[in-house]
Formats: sequence, structure tokens, C-alpha cells
Amino acid sequence: MTLEQKIGQFFFPAVFINDTEENIQATEELIRKHNIGGLTFFHSRVSAATNYETKNKIVFNDNSYQRLKDLIVRYQKCATTPLLMSIDAEWGLAMRVEKTPQYPYAIALGALPLSESHLVYEVGKQIGLDLKSAGLHYNLAPLADINNNPNNPVIGYRSFGEDKEKVAQFALEYLRGMNEVGVLGCLKHFPGHGNTNVDSHLGLPVLEENLDQLLENELYPFIKGIESDVDSIMIGHLAVPALNEGANTSATLSKSVVEDLLRKQLNYDGLIISDALNMRSVSMLYEKKGQLEWEAFNAGNDVLCFAENVPEGIQEILKNATPERIEESYNRIVKCKQKVGLFDIETVPATELDFATASLLNHKIAKNCITKIKDNQNTAVVLDAAKSGKLANLSIYKTTENTFFKTLTPSLSAPNFAIEMDATNTSEEIENNLADYDTLIIALFVPKAKPMNNFDIEDAVLELLKNVFTTKKCVLYLFGNPYVLPLLPNIQSLTGLVQIYQDFEEFQETAALQLLNNIPCQGTLPVNIRNI
Repeated sequence: MTLEQKIGQFFFPAVFINDTEENIQATEELIRKHNIGGLTFFHSRVSAATNYETKNKIVFNDNSYQRLKDLIVRYQKCATTPLLMSIDAEWGLAMRVEKTPQYPYAIALGALPLSESHLVYEVGKQIGLDLKSAGLHYNLAPLADINNNPNNPVIGYRSFGEDKEKVAQFALEYLRGMNEVGVLGCLKHFPGHGNTNVDSHLGLPVLEENLDQLLENELYPFIKGIESDVDSIMIGHLAVPALNEGANTSATLSKSVVEDLLRKQLNYDGLIISDALNMRSVSMLYEKKGQLEWEAFNAGNDVLCFAENVPEGIQEILKNATPERIEESYNRIVKCKQKVGLFDIETVPATELDFATASLLNHKIAKNCITKIKDNQNTAVVLDAAKSGKLANLSIYKTTENTFFKTLTPSLSAPNFAIEMDATNTSEEIENNLADYDTLIIALFVPKAKPMNNFDIEDAVLELLKNVFTTKKCVLYLFGNPYVLPLLPNIQSLTGLVQIYQDFEEFQETAALQLLNNIPCQGTLPVNIRNI
């Protein structure tokens, strides 16, 4: 290859599964002309994270999985050098692709006892198999971020928790599972995105810690990953002034973070990939097209993820970089391509999606991660109330046909009530309907995993909960992010409180059986929740 062709290998532009034919052909042209190294797949242009503020409606397509497979075949046919196909699938292909297996968020896995860490390995393995079935080689996951800031708007549920040793162990188990089936992984977001309160898709978070503090906590999982020869590390769009002579320079563009700290001090010689270069924290910095790509490469990144200016970026790097530095990054990319067999003549038969194994695994995780936070003989309380006709079930944000209630119904005689979205008109009516019952089983299905707008829990719902928590015996099963708990008024008045983390059917069924049979809960909260 010429130097220019080798530079093309550093570029991983974004492609969209549900895109127009015109856009698909433009990508094919990019592959043919510029010898790019790989692609990073997203569901659609509207679903890309930096489009949060547009609030454009995502159009779902049940045929996305087949479209993804077809596009990968089509794009590979255009490539002189086989493309490394990547995707961000932290909790499975379902993060980007409809009708594919979904696995629990990292925060749910973080609730597992250390003795069950093999389940995290199994998640990594199954996600790897799902990716391979589509023709993908590289998962931009998992997070090695330690979630030690409850106000973090973008990490939260995506982290294994706030215990650095558990985060490190579980991240490595996840990676080990993927590697076992020949899929590359990636620890992110170096040097640690957990203790931030800004979404780097939209602005620049700042880490105030000095190097000693970072080495003690944030960097710990990355150091453990380096010791285990992790395939790649992603640099986060976050500023660390202590490492940049006080300047708020994004780590992605900082030689002192990438070259000095990660390469030299921590001795990492694997693949370094930038976070998406379309993110607002860096994408607006340079007027000249290609300048951002050059600055990211010059800082020490080997792969430029979601690069939007491929031809211009190639020329800037060709003009400014030394042949030695180009060769170093090129060799790292080739090594990763060799590892996943991209240059092998024999093709490996494609696997199929295995929904049955995914469901079985989700059941095992549910049984081991459910966390009992408060127990005043929950099971006895609800059984006694059912016998006396004083028990009612209240579902919030799902209909009464949810799996949790369906599993309870054969054993508990109690009427079911539900509040769905737009609760203002129904909450008062529901409260009146509950007047004759002194004990409630409440299933709160949290609408959103991210904390924006109180996780989309409406004021009318919070007001209802405030009233019933203090006037009735309430056993609350919370299906969702545990960071919701401090938002719930009068939560100390609850009779019982059980944290479920996910609303999957497997989790709902397991939660109901736990309540009916008073089964001990194995999980522990992976984050510190105040005021409960």
C-alpha cells in the first residue's frame, strides 16, 4: 500500500442500517476511493446520540437485522482491503437493531455477586456470537467507567457500578466472553467518564482529579485491562486540566493523555480508538475540514471513529504525519484484522441468533441480581392482605397485562390497577379506587434509563406515590435504574422495597416468584443510593 492507502485504514466512518440508497452508494464510493479501514454501524441517522436535541421520531424497522447483514456483504464487496465492521452494542445488538436478543444493562450485571461473574462472561460471549451472526467483528464495549457521580447524565446505567475492582473484573469477564468467540472488545472511556455531570455527546465534561487520584480510582479498570492485553481502548471526549497544564482540552485531542499517559506511562501498545468525532464536544472546534481528524490522530489515536471528513482527513494526516507514526497505527489495525480472521481464505459459516439461550441467560442473571433493599416480611404482609381482601396491585407505566402481575395472579387474589403514560387524568381516579385497600404491591416500570426529566416519571405519579406510601402498607418492586429511588417521596415509609433493574419478561417473572415464595435475594446495589 501507499502511505495514503495506509492512512485510509485509520478511518471508521458511521453508516446507518436504515439509510437511503443514495447514502449507501456514497459509502460504497468512500470505500472504493479511500481504502478505509472499517465502518461503525448505527440504526439510523435520527437515532445517533447527537440528535437527542432534535427529538425527531425514530422509525423502527423489523427488518433491520437482515438489512444489516446485507449491507455488510455489500460493503465488503467494495473493499480492496477487508473492512473491520464495528458497532456499539453494550447490551447486545438490540441496542441498535430490532428483533435481536437484549441482555441486561451493566448496572444490572454490577448487582451480581462476585461469585457469579461467570454470567458476565456468558453475556460477552452471547453478544459476540450475535455480532458474528451479522458479520460484525468489533464491539465498542464495555465501559470501564466507574460510576461515582449520581448526577451523571450519560454513564449511569451503562457502568458496572462504583466499586473499581468489581468494574475491572466484570469488564474483563465481558471482554473474555467476546474474545472466546473471536470478537474484539474495547474498554471505554479513557481516562474515565464516571465522575462527570455533562453528556459528552452535547458538551465537554471536565474531570477535576489530579493524576494520583486518577491512578487510584478512574484508571484502575483500564490498568487491569492493559495487564490483560485488551484489544482496544477508546478515548473519551472529556477534559482533564491536571494533565493538560490546566487547559480544558478534550482527552481525544490531548497528546499528554493519549501518548504520555496511556502509551508511555501505562505501557499500552494496543489499538486506541477515538470516541465518535461527530460529538458536539469536539466536532465544532475546527472550521477547516480534516483538521479535527488530524488533531485526533496526532494526539495518538489509531482509529478515527465516526469521522465525517474522510478525504480531507486523509490529506491532512498525509501532509503532517511521519511515515513511522503512520506505520505504527497501520500495524495495530492489521493485527486486529488478523485476530478476527479477516485475511483468512476459509470463511467461517455464519451462526444464527439464539433467542432461547439469551432468555435462559437473562433468567439466571435475574435470579442472582435482584436486590432486596427493605423487607418487613414482604411476603407474609401481602399474603395476609390477600386473604382478608385488602390487597391491590398497582402497575405504573405498564398495563395490568404485564408478566409480573400475570405471574402473581394465580396465587394472589387481588384487583389490578394501572397508570399509563400521561398520568395526570388517571392518578386521582386510581387513588380513589385504592381507598378500600390497605396493602399495595406496586410495580414501577421506569420509563427511561437516563435521569433527564426525572427519568420521565410524571409529577402526578410522584404525588400519588407520596400519598400511598404514607397511608398504606406498600411493597414496591422497581423495574429500572436504581438512581430513581431518591426521587420517590416518602420512600422511608415503604413496607418493602425490591430493586429489579430490568423490565424483561424474565426479570418480571423472577421478581413475582421471589415475592410469592419469599426467595432470598442475591444482588447488592452496585451504586450508593442516598436517602433510602
